[in-house]
Amino acid sequence: MNFNEQTPLDIFLNTLFERYRTAVPAVDLITTALLDQGVIHSQEEIVNDHIAFRTLGVPHLGIDSFEKIFLYHGYRKMDHYYFEGKKLNAYWYAPSLPNYPRIFLSELMVSQLSENVQQTIKSYTDAITADPVDAIDLDNGEAIATFLHEPLWRLPILEDYNLLLEESEYAAWVIYNRYYLNHYTISVHALKEGYNTLPDFNHFVEGLGIKLNNSGGKIKTSEDGMLSQSSTVAGLQEAVFANGETREIAGSYVEFAERQVLPQFRSLPAEEIKPEHRRDGFETNNADKIFESTYTDQTKTITDK
Repeated sequence: MNFNEQTPLDIFLNTLFERYRTAVPAVDLITTALLDQGVIHSQEEIVNDHIAFRTLGVPHLGIDSFEKIFLYHGYRKMDHYYFEGKKLNAYWYAPSLPNYPRIFLSELMVSQLSENVQQTIKSYTDAITADPVDAIDLDNGEAIATFLHEPLWRLPILEDYNLLLEESEYAAWVIYNRYYLNHYTISVHALKEGYNTLPDFNHFVEGLGIKLNNSGGKIKTSEDGMLSQSSTVAGLQEAVFANGETREIAGSYVEFAERQVLPQFRSLPAEEIKPEHRRDGFETNNADKIFESTYTDQTKTITDK
């Protein structure tokens, strides 16, 4: 993911990605293997289907706050998704130009959690008394990138992290990682033959020794059969908490998506197929299982024999 125009949007997306790839070894491991096998000639050739962020649904934060950044830069708010079991809301956002990734924003419905967990989360977020996005110069890409990597609330103590983890692994991830980029997504259908289907690409990734999220199966496919998604299991990182204690926690991960050509365009020659000819949007059931790429049931498989 690299944009050469250097608009504010380009600047903060590039900065986010560079910090993300440094923290997620699977990104460069996959890219290097694709380069070595002649599938691509540079990271910039990889089409980024979408990037995703997680938020907390509390006053002055959540989707209503975060989306302002992308709406300002020409994105359009699209479909709503609801994840009852995980107590999440989400929307996706379409870019104004096809060379930019879709955005997937989710938020935890904090008011639906137990009183104890609600109060724990609010003990961190109640200090935020105004929407922090309103204080950013949204024409300054570097300022946006800085905002997305700066602490909005104090570093949690391990006891609080563990409390949240028991009820909502999503809550625990956000309370420590905050607005860190959760994942980026390789459009496998844009790669050359042998790598351009999800079964083939998953086989390639697993051949690198990378674990895939197997919740709901390694390939999650929409009911219409037009959107298939897979993801790596989030790597574990040594986290240092406010009380000086440490533990390994889930970081970010990499997703892969294959979007089929819509029925009305299947007669087009392959070289004429463009992004707008393929299935757009997302699928609740797919996303529900992709969320679990950071969950303990998946990350424990990294060290399982």
